[in-house]
Amino acid sequence: QVHVMESGGGLVQAGGSLRLSCAASGNIFNIIFMGWYRQAPGKERELVAGTFLRGHTDYADSVKGRFTISRDVAKNTVYLQMNSLKPEDTDVYYCKTRGYIRNSAGAMGGFDHWGQGSPVTVSA
Repeated sequence: QVHVMESGGGLVQAGGSLRLSCAASGNIFNIIFMGWYRQAPGKERELVAGTFLRGHTDYADSVKGRFTISRDVAKNTVYLQMNSLKPEDTDVYYCKTRGYIRNSAGAMGGFDHWGQGSPVTVSA
């Protein structure tokens, strides 16, 4: 069983900053991907930023130079620092984590979970 808990988000003026946090907990063996997606009403969920097992990161073109993703491997936590926010960044942001669990008997299994969603509103 894996639980994903998001925190952060809220309301900020254009040009301001916010930080999102996402922590995964449970019988986690390792995490191969943690990242943030966002979704506006009526649109598909899109990748904002992601970090992979060996430290590679990936960003949407629209946030490069403004957003920074970082990961605390020991805490199974990922952060998204969002600077120079724009009204078009207004969305619900979702954390996604993917990896493997191992139970007490040593059996392995995969997991792929979403967080509950964190609304971010940027006012003009």
